[in-house]
Amino acid sequence: MNNGNQPGIGKFLLNKVPEVTLLFWLVKMMSTTVGETAADFLNFNLSFGLTATSVVVAVLTAIALGVQLRTKRYTPSVYWLIIVLISVLGTLITDHLTDNLGMPLMASTAAFSLALALVFALWHRREGTLSILVTFALGTASGDWFAEGLNWAMPIPHWCLVP
Repeated sequence: MNNGNQPGIGKFLLNKVPEVTLLFWLVKMMSTTVGETAADFLNFNLSFGLTATSVVVAVLTAIALGVQLRTKRYTPSVYWLIIVLISVLGTLITDHLTDNLGMPLMASTAAFSLALALVFALWHRREGTLSILVTFALGTASGDWFAEGLNWAMPIPHWCLVP
């Protein structure tokens, strides 16, 4: 445990992540949309199916994380590739819970909210910093719950539709 006297691993790895600015949050939000779209494209359009898509994305995520852990400094292409892959994987985890296990979106939203709070608390206790990796599954679960479960989907304007 880091008692604050010795530098934690988070302090050591801070040079491997971008500065958290407004641009960071905009790109992160866009990557969540990419995650939804990529998961659906692989699952439905390429007919991989939910399980095969999940396995492929999990393997790609593990490989990308391995590359990230071996880098000596922040490399934007590696960092953002991992963010996008984790976004896709978070979407697939939520889809598995909902579609294959029948978990209501409200329940997965609550579960991922608790998981995120736990990750934040443990990470902060150990490192004195915070991690955002659990946010993608929570984003998918809560977004789907609002859109599908509460029927709050945004209507698509007619000018956005391709003729």
